[in-house]
Amino acid sequence: MARVIHVFRQPDRFVAGTVGQPGDRTFYLQVREDTRTISVTIEKQQVAVLAERLTSLLEEIASRFGADIGDEADDEVVDNDPLDVPVEEEFRVGTMGLGWDAESKAVVIELLAITETEIDEAVVLDDTEEGPDAVRVFLTPVAARAFAVRADRVVNAGRKPCPLCGEPLDPAGHICPRQNGYRRGAELADED
Repeated sequence: MARVIHVFRQPDRFVAGTVGQPGDRTFYLQVREDTRTISVTIEKQQVAVLAERLTSLLEEIASRFGADIGDEADDEVVDNDPLDVPVEEEFRVGTMGLGWDAESKAVVIELLAITETEIDEAVVLDDTEEGPDAVRVFLTPVAARAFAVRADRVVNAGRKPCPLCGEPLDPAGHICPRQNGYRRGAELADED
C-alpha cells in the first residue's frame, strides 16, 4: 500500500490537546486547513519534547537567519479552544521531524506513524513512496511559538506532582516511594 502524506502548507490551526480526565488522558495533535482536519495520537512526553525542541529551533532560526519570531507568543495568538470534534485518530505518532524551510520562511513539522520496522532518516521530511504515513505541517515562526506555548500548557494541565517524589498525585491516593510506602493516615486507623 502506498504511503499517504498529509501536507498542510497554510494551516488554519495546529494544536496539541487531550481527551479524557487527568491520569487517563489521550494526547492528540490536530491540524486543520479549510475543511480538512487530521488528528494523530501522540504520547505526553512526545508533546513535551516537540514543544521544547520547537522553542530551541526558533531561537536558532532567530540567531542564524535574523527571522522575527518574537520573544513570546501573545495570548491572543495562542489557540486555547478545545479540539475540533469528532476527534478521529489518523494514526499514532512514532517519529517526529523538525526543519526550517528558508524559501517559505516556515518551520516544518513532520509526524510519522509508528511502524514495526526501523525508519531510515531519509524518510523524514522526504516524499519517498515507501515508509509510514505522515502529516507535514508548515508553520510561521509566530504560529510555531504559539503551538509550543499551548503544548506546554496542555502537558502541565494534568495531575499535580507529589512534592516529595515528583510522581503524579492520584485522586484515589498516592504511595510515595520517598516515604517507603508509609502513610500517616494508615497509622492513625490502626490505633482505633
